[in-house]
Amino acid sequence: MSAALDSLLDLLDLERIEQDIFRGTSRSAVVPRVFGGQVAAQALVAAGRTVPEDRGAHSLHAYFLRPGDPGAPIVYSVDRIRDGRSFTTRRVVAVQHGKPIFHLSASFQVHEEGMDHQAVMPRSPDPETLPTAAEMLPRYADRFADPRMVDRLLEARAAVDLRYVDAPPFATAGEPREPRSQVWFRTHGKLADDPLLHVCMATYVSDMTLLDSVLLAHGRGGWSIGDVVGASLDHAMWFHRPFRADEWLLYDQESPSASGGRGLGQARIWTADGKLAITVIQEGLVRVPRD
Repeated sequence: MSAALDSLLDLLDLERIEQDIFRGTSRSAVVPRVFGGQVAAQALVAAGRTVPEDRGAHSLHAYFLRPGDPGAPIVYSVDRIRDGRSFTTRRVVAVQHGKPIFHLSASFQVHEEGMDHQAVMPRSPDPETLPTAAEMLPRYADRFADPRMVDRLLEARAAVDLRYVDAPPFATAGEPREPRSQVWFRTHGKLADDPLLHVCMATYVSDMTLLDSVLLAHGRGGWSIGDVVGASLDHAMWFHRPFRADEWLLYDQESPSASGGRGLGQARIWTADGKLAITVIQEGLVRVPRD
């Protein structure tokens, strides 16, 4: 296991300060606020620790309310909304400086058999044939106004092996493209056999690239280039089938719409053997900076 992954696992191992109250810390991000995937994953950890072990997370719906302060702890308060025979529902509010910054509702279900069908996995190259972040990012160092950006991006993604199928938005800024993108990802090292941990790790990664397809449609390079400003507004995920976040997962993303200063990203996450594991939808604030 890499040191970066070990550090991320420590980040997700929240401190319990009361029965249903947890406290977490933050790590550095590319933008000067708490990374949205981090707070979403931590909130899901908090919810999951109040649920019986025989119930796995099957969906989450969340709103990002305020920018998080990476220098301050985050307190997660869990409400036990419902404990049914098949389903358990939890609501989590993340608080900093006395104000809510994030709200999550999550549902958990006892495993059961039922009807089963899925869409066909899209074509994608073998992830082992794609360049790693360490190989790819330095090629575009001249695209960034901040000479430290390559190192900052590598640090932010050090726990995860994330490989772009096509050039990322910052590589083709100024050239509008089809609003679709694919990345393969897995953690840099093996994880424990805890289904909640794998779900939370996928939640963490899901916020890294989901709005890329919005940027591609308009030839924008993104936050690291500085030709847009924005933030995640809401986030929803449905967990369909078991998966491991330490094995290759294909994140197939597209944007069906952007308007009113907001862009919508939707995606499916597939296992390498073609099983549809997760569906993700997110809307983000995407604005062109004013001169």
